[in-house]
Amino acid sequence: MNAPPQAVPAPLRGLPTAYVVAAAAVAGLLFAPVFGVPALLLPIGGPALTILLATLACARSAVLLPWRPLLLGLAGLLAVVETVLWSSTVAGLPTGRTLRALAAGVTDSWQLALQSTWPARPEPALLLFVPLLVVLAGVLGVELLHRLDSPLLALAPSLAVVLLSQFYSALPSGPAVVAALGYAAIAGALLAAYGPAGRARGGTDRAPGETDSVTDGTGRAEDGAGRARGGTGRLRGGSVGSGWERLAALLPRVVPPTALAVVGVILAGLLPPTVPAKYSLREDRLAPLTETRLASPLDEIAYRLGHPDTPVFRVSGAAGVDRWPLVVLDTFDGVNWQPGGRYRRLGTELRPGPAVTVPVLERSAEIDVLDVGAGPWLPSQTWPAGVRGVDPLVEEEHGSLLLSGSGGAARYTLTWWQPEINAAALAAGAVDPLAPNGLDGVGTVPPGVAELAERATGGLRPTFQAALVLERFFRQNYRLATGQDLPTGHSWPQLTDFLLHGRRGTTEQIAAAYVALARIQSIPARLVVGFRTPAGPDPDGRHTVRNSDVLAWPEVAVRGVGWVPLDPAGAPSATNTTPGAGLAAAAAQVRAQLPAPEDLRDPPVAPGRAVAAPADGGGVPAAAASPVLLGVPAALLVLWLLGVPAATAGRAWRRRRRPGAGAVVGAWTEVRDRLRAHGVAVSAGMTVRDLASTATVVADRTTTDEIRRLAAIVDRALWSGAAPEKRDGREAWAAVRAVRRGLARRGWRARLRALLDPRVLLPPRR
Repeated sequence: MNAPPQAVPAPLRGLPTAYVVAAAAVAGLLFAPVFGVPALLLPIGGPALTILLATLACARSAVLLPWRPLLLGLAGLLAVVETVLWSSTVAGLPTGRTLRALAAGVTDSWQLALQSTWPARPEPALLLFVPLLVVLAGVLGVELLHRLDSPLLALAPSLAVVLLSQFYSALPSGPAVVAALGYAAIAGALLAAYGPAGRARGGTDRAPGETDSVTDGTGRAEDGAGRARGGTGRLRGGSVGSGWERLAALLPRVVPPTALAVVGVILAGLLPPTVPAKYSLREDRLAPLTETRLASPLDEIAYRLGHPDTPVFRVSGAAGVDRWPLVVLDTFDGVNWQPGGRYRRLGTELRPGPAVTVPVLERSAEIDVLDVGAGPWLPSQTWPAGVRGVDPLVEEEHGSLLLSGSGGAARYTLTWWQPEINAAALAAGAVDPLAPNGLDGVGTVPPGVAELAERATGGLRPTFQAALVLERFFRQNYRLATGQDLPTGHSWPQLTDFLLHGRRGTTEQIAAAYVALARIQSIPARLVVGFRTPAGPDPDGRHTVRNSDVLAWPEVAVRGVGWVPLDPAGAPSATNTTPGAGLAAAAAQVRAQLPAPEDLRDPPVAPGRAVAAPADGGGVPAAAASPVLLGVPAALLVLWLLGVPAATAGRAWRRRRRPGAGAVVGAWTEVRDRLRAHGVAVSAGMTVRDLASTATVVADRTTTDEIRRLAAIVDRALWSGAAPEKRDGREAWAAVRAVRRGLARRGWRARLRALLDPRVLLPPRR
């Protein structure tokens, strides 16, 4: 007769449960890119530990087992309240405010986190959904483990949280490997603790005193998984064998899948290239502006100049700062200049955009806003890092700060990043055609304006030197209006009168006209409205900025530096500006060293950049036109069906492998020939932007935008004067792939005709 099995020691009973709860906690920590690891440790660790302890407590009483899911859920929610929502309680006891906050955590917090810059502020309104997910995954995992007796199913809820976290923000390859190894280790430990027989050693569904054995109809003892323990599997002497025997039986079950998982995790992290995530739930989740009045400060310049003594804000601790931007306007349709609208809640810290590769210096200042008046924007800097004292929204591409629903007084501490570059390096800098919206349209250009733009830049290629030449043209040929009768307006009728006739305007007309002419000459530029720093401080050492200090100015995108402010109006600058401090001071030094007009020359193109615009389409083998083949219809048909796609693919492969700027030019010709195959009329003299306009007959807006992006890459590769970079070719061919995907949406018939069209193997018509 078989001896009854011995009870499992108490310390082993909670191991499977601990691993399931740990898997849920690790899944929650994968939201670290959203909030940061320190902000998540207590909100996740507290509820996870509480669920584990509550599970072990329920295991000690058969009366509590049926109520375990409810008890675990309540215990987890109470732990969330104590760790995240303590401020809403009274002496730790939940209140109505606490319940409302929990409800908002389910319905709103996940959306607010998506609307924020990351790392987001670890506030309950944003953070709450993460510990709630951990509680849900932990409770479901424990119940699946003990009710369905399946460790793999018990991991399913935590795995769902892992997938959701990656839809928020996919981890980079290095941290992803570490996280996946940690999760795999917990899964392997769960299998090991579960044991080779299939039931967890020390399962918690048993009441005290129960054993692991049951008896089937034949009298053989069965283990918890339902398999009869007969023959060699029978318990001997009331024990389950030595530890070595259990380990030997366990290793074949656990080691192979664990090793395979580890190898897969390492390969998944190391083999794929490091590229941004292709999708995130955050892409289309922006902060709503329905309660905010977005009046343009550009419309208020004349009014402010007519009321010059009204104070706007006071600032301290900002030595060397000569201007304070309010808002960036980079969209112009010929009538109105519009600010960006992609606002997010400002998180704990912003880093400079990817366009800034030079060293940056962190600065800070105290600002008291007295009355912004024209809209809810706050005085800021181009690359804000953080704000303390208020919770504004931020336009990430522009740096504009917006206090939603308010345009009144505010007090805050602003920190920002100041790019550090000397005048010599700035003078040699190339413009960045890929700067966001820097080369957006300017509407329908009136007659005479394009010729003026060409004359104003001396026909120079789009470089930072050309931008300074255009600035000098404005300074020498136009006057800054002062007094009471000030011109207003910034649409093409007013700008055309200012440029061609009146030649007198406020900074509104001068800056707007500069940006329009710069874009016509392919110089990436945008319009900024803000205030200059006053010349002298108040008796207390602070500066009071008044309406008379209102200013509009253009900014030009310089590769590696970001947006550099210019001053075509020649407006007086602050006398407190420290020499060499900030981009405006560096630009002033470059301006002072600008050659005379008769000495201006385009900078030499870097070696290997002088690549002639290809007119050949790769050519057709001479044999293809052979009279012999023309007399063999069958061979001609085979050559057509197989040869044209093969020749097209081979030509694309050769174009992509060209060195230096040749790969960019190859991408341009590849897009040109792809569009020719789809019926777009192309001539040899067309530019990339000409092609984008022509392609609208077959391509949607997304595809034409990619062609315009390719045009900016071509400008940068051939005419910026910068040394060749591999990223130019990669970005150009990424645009090619995007155009191909756009054309593929036309349907299979159009794709088949384009694939078999032999005319694209010939050069375009001249």
